[in-house]
Amino acid sequence: QVQLVESGGGLVQPGGSLRLSCAASGPTFRNYAIGWFRQAPGKEREFVSRIGGSTYYADSVKGRFTISRDNAKNTVYLRMNSLKPEDTAVYYCAADQRYYIHPSYYRVTEYDYWGQGTQVTVSS
Repeated sequence: QVQLVESGGGLVQPGGSLRLSCAASGPTFRNYAIGWFRQAPGKEREFVSRIGGSTYYADSVKGRFTISRDNAKNTVYLRMNSLKPEDTAVYYCAADQRYYIHPSYYRVTEYDYWGQGTQVTVSS
């Protein structure tokens, strides 16, 4: 079992940057793919990025967000640059036991473990 804890959210002005962290417990962390999702008020949870054998991004964040992982620290990061008001949401990290990519990698239901979320607000 994997337990995930997100941190690094906050209030930032448009054009600003944040780095989110997803700290995981468990000795098998390196065997999991980790995804980032977000949920804005009144909207469904949506895929943002994933890291396993490779990295993947939603079109809406491509070129602005960068996902990375440090297996020695059991942590995955999401660096978010050029933030926009529409990036405002609660951001969640999630673990998928299938490390390599599969056709449903962007679906919420494909991830086995979830963190509690961290709020990101982009506003002037």
